Amino acid sequence: MSANSPGPLVGIVMGSRSDWDTMQPAAERLAALGVPHEVRVVSAHRTPDAMFAYAEQAQARGLRAIIAGAGGAAHLPGMLAAKTAVPVLGVPVQSRTLNGLDSLLSIVQMPAGVPVATFAIGRAGATNAALFAAAMLGDQPQVVQALAEFRARQTEEVARNDDPRVDTPPTGFA
Repeated sequence: MSANSPGPLVGIVMGSRSDWDTMQPAAERLAALGVPHEVRVVSAHRTPDAMFAYAEQAQARGLRAIIAGAGGAAHLPGMLAAKTAVPVLGVPVQSRTLNGLDSLLSIVQMPAGVPVATFAIGRAGATNAALFAAAMLGDQPQVVQALAEFRARQTEEVARNDDPRVDTPPTGFA
């Protein structure tokens, strides 16, 4: 972001650099919608103090949502949610051992009082978390317009390709 651009409204965090492949669609979708965002590696296990500081400062820095991707034990989304009032959107990262089911269950099974909105395992979950975060920014007219245009393109794409026997290249709305 340049010095003249607004601060980020959405934070995208992940437990390690290896999670970037899963979380990259969230950043791409937010960028396409014109949502100011930031991307960070913040580990619940290897950098807990940095993770707590990120969560504790999120609201004061103007973040309106945090998209948190984590694999395996997947404690990052829940620990962030425990330390901030900013809504946390959890994205389970697919693991080798249990194919992401361990991550999904870790994120979705939060105790009452510490909510984490949980999305699908993997890149589809990251994409949907970004769309959900954008929808949360209903007071930002440019984001509302960009989201409406995205949905219209998505609808047009399906209508344009409604015969599965015809091979029509997609226009890339996903």
